[in-house]
Amino acid sequence: MKITDLRCAVIGRHPIVRIVTDEGLYGLGEVEYTKPYLKPWVLHFREALIGEDPTDVERVMLKIRQRGSFKPYGAAVSAIEHALWDIAGKAANVPAYKLLGGKVRDKVRVYNGSIRQKRTGDRPEDYAADVKWMKERPENFFMVKQGIGFHSNMKRNVEDFHYGVSQPPAYHGAMDQGQISEHAFNHMLDCVIAMKEVLGDKVSLALDCGPGWFLPDAIRFAQAVEKYNLMWLEDMLTGDYVPWVNPQAYRELTTSTSTPIHTGEQIYLRHNFKELIETQAVRVVGPDPADIGGIAELKWVAEHAYMHSIMMAPHGTANGLLGLGALINVCATLPANYIAFEYPSASDPWWEDIVTGLPAGRIVNDSMVDLLPGPGLGLDIDAKAAKPYLMEEDVGFFD
Repeated sequence: MKITDLRCAVIGRHPIVRIVTDEGLYGLGEVEYTKPYLKPWVLHFREALIGEDPTDVERVMLKIRQRGSFKPYGAAVSAIEHALWDIAGKAANVPAYKLLGGKVRDKVRVYNGSIRQKRTGDRPEDYAADVKWMKERPENFFMVKQGIGFHSNMKRNVEDFHYGVSQPPAYHGAMDQGQISEHAFNHMLDCVIAMKEVLGDKVSLALDCGPGWFLPDAIRFAQAVEKYNLMWLEDMLTGDYVPWVNPQAYRELTTSTSTPIHTGEQIYLRHNFKELIETQAVRVVGPDPADIGGIAELKWVAEHAYMHSIMMAPHGTANGLLGLGALINVCATLPANYIAFEYPSASDPWWEDIVTGLPAGRIVNDSMVDLLPGPGLGLDIDAKAAKPYLMEEDVGFFD
């Protein structure tokens, strides 16, 4: 089998990768909806892939893996890798998880970071009402994640939030950074207290915090929330779109508190998790299969983290429904340090009308999703249903 074409179309807001072969099989991969500008970056790999056997996934990846980078530029490589596993599974007529070593669980646990409504404000009572709505949802999520601090509108809407430089919100991931005022610190703590009063110990709470904190503020806050038994504090020092890791500072934060510290969604390749894991710099890693370099890359990191007693909770909020297929397949194979992945809901309601292979009815039940029967990643796009969402330049995408 040989690859005859690599195509990419922006459907809705997602760049969708389609790898075509000379035997009629094709594979699909999806880039986060926050990165529609990556279509040309995907297509520049075309010449490197033509003529390769897509079922030799690692051999193909060796040609392109070094051309990716930290979020967002690892996404193009990652989506191509997903499409290769999709073809490999179809060629073998098995789910992709069978090719990753096989499943160790029959259902996969997820948490809620993407199914949300517009919050009424940034006050403690607004946060409390928001998590109450999440808690009462029919999916019965065991855990919800909320953005606070630099990963929320607080940095703009809470007066004198910090003493640093503010960036205009010109693009996704623009980062503010500075020392947090005492007033803002106490405001965030009040929001945590309000949310925990609603959630109790039946629904766990994680906080997406940044990046943007300096180490002294991060230590004080992590210690201040210890008695609330949070699942984790995410991306306080580096994270979303920050192209470095800073394991030494993370280790100082982690060793200062019993609150679990989490990072990893922006990190590309296992190599950039090495120091973070081997120095016990965090308690939880959260790579995204659509940014790290693919699902095999994520599995390698999970196994290494397992050997160091570090937990695994993959990121995935904006990965879309094809991204859901990738997450389900890889997380079915992960070791016992796996907690849950961040469930990616459809970025637009019509996605559920054009994606085939989804479970009938509600996808998440009691915080669990069923494995997909495959073959490959188990999901596809109905070409006819998707046609109205294609730009004129992409009309041949499904041919």
